[in-house]
Amino acid sequence: MTMTTPVSRAPIPQRLTGRMKAVLVVLLVAQFMLAVDFSILNVALPEIGESLGFSLADLQWIATSFALGAAGFTLFFGRIGDLIGRKRIFLGSLALLGLASLAGGLAPNPEILIIARIAQGLATAAATPAGLALLTTSFPDGHLRQKALGLNGALMSAGFTAGAILGGVLTDLLSWRWAFFINVPVALAVLLIAPTVITESRPATRPKVDLPGALTVTLALLGIVYGLTQAGEHGWTHPFALTGLLAGAVLLVVFYLVERKAAQPLVPLHVLKKRTVAWGNVLGLLAFVTETSLVYLLTLYMQKTLGFSALAAGLSFGVLGLGTVAGGMLAPKLISRTSTLTVLVGGGLLQAVFTGVLLLLGSTPASMWLMLPATFLGGVGNMLVIVGFMVTATSGLPDAEQGLATGLASMSQQVGITMGTPIMSAIVTAATMGAMSAGAILHGVTVAIAANAALVLLGVLIAAVFLRARHGRTRA
Repeated sequence: MTMTTPVSRAPIPQRLTGRMKAVLVVLLVAQFMLAVDFSILNVALPEIGESLGFSLADLQWIATSFALGAAGFTLFFGRIGDLIGRKRIFLGSLALLGLASLAGGLAPNPEILIIARIAQGLATAAATPAGLALLTTSFPDGHLRQKALGLNGALMSAGFTAGAILGGVLTDLLSWRWAFFINVPVALAVLLIAPTVITESRPATRPKVDLPGALTVTLALLGIVYGLTQAGEHGWTHPFALTGLLAGAVLLVVFYLVERKAAQPLVPLHVLKKRTVAWGNVLGLLAFVTETSLVYLLTLYMQKTLGFSALAAGLSFGVLGLGTVAGGMLAPKLISRTSTLTVLVGGGLLQAVFTGVLLLLGSTPASMWLMLPATFLGGVGNMLVIVGFMVTATSGLPDAEQGLATGLASMSQQVGITMGTPIMSAIVTAATMGAMSAGAILHGVTVAIAANAALVLLGVLIAAVFLRARHGRTRA
């Protein structure tokens, strides 16, 4: 009788190794920089317009041109990373981001600045899913991956908040151009260190590019993002808003029909049929819509109702940033001790309660004593949901599908960030009916905060109903 010696597998590490820590630092620094880019120019927009001669109507394109590239091409570039290698596309996109940031900082006219912002958006669309895929494939499924995703989520959300603070500080102390220049040394440092610590990641079998699927989904996302930005600027009934949203919706239907017949679809429908992927991404979309748009609403409140300067308003969000970092550190421990579903529901309820508390904001600076602790605790809750979404949407899938999973997660993140402000802006505009007094702005902000809290509760309901059946306990 012949005995077969079992093949021994390397034990899964229970603690972060030295190499894992190096990989984590490099990827987190890059993701933090990408998140900062979403908001760093918001405070500086008026000064940029005055410096380069943007008309008031064209000023919004500084943000819109970035958002179109960042949100519209994420899924496509996530799949390209599966083809040519995630490390390669990650490094290439960071090089593009550094060059685009340098060009933006040196821009002598509006045209060069807009081109630089488009390039920054495309670089973000490529680097975000590639970096997230490298993160998930560098750590085994379980506690270590949850810890890495928790830190990634914390720094990603903190980066969005830090961008508002950093943009105000750099613009006030130096120049708006430093909001671009600051990316250059960070991108260069990552490019020098990353090749030595990150290993290439790609599926064993290289898939073919589903060009019809890539084209239709990219155009659909571009239409939706454009429609939302126009709705936030001009209202939901504006022809450009309606055209963009309608075209995007039609193209999404076309994309679904294309994917049903494609031999190697961009988004295999069997992946979308997984509850964890489909509903997890819905929760991620809602999480980013609500918290990033709350920053906009509170900025409007502090500047228009309380009379704060842009710098003072930006610095106030440091408390929210601390809350998101705390939530990111807490989430993996809670997931290990309870379950991902518990964290999703508990975090959503925490966020909803303290978003609701903001309905009590008044017209005097004394309301800051209410706002600051509420944003801290709401930030903790929001980050619990974000980490829970990341774990839900990327767990239980083979490495060959991690590029797709992280591409979908990144798309939910970036479309959510893009959608939030236009949606809340349109609600404020409708509630104030064009009035710009401090009292009218406070009323409009209050109505929008109520809508924001309702969206958070919708996420809690979705998690409790649609994820309960297949969400067991997740222990390290």
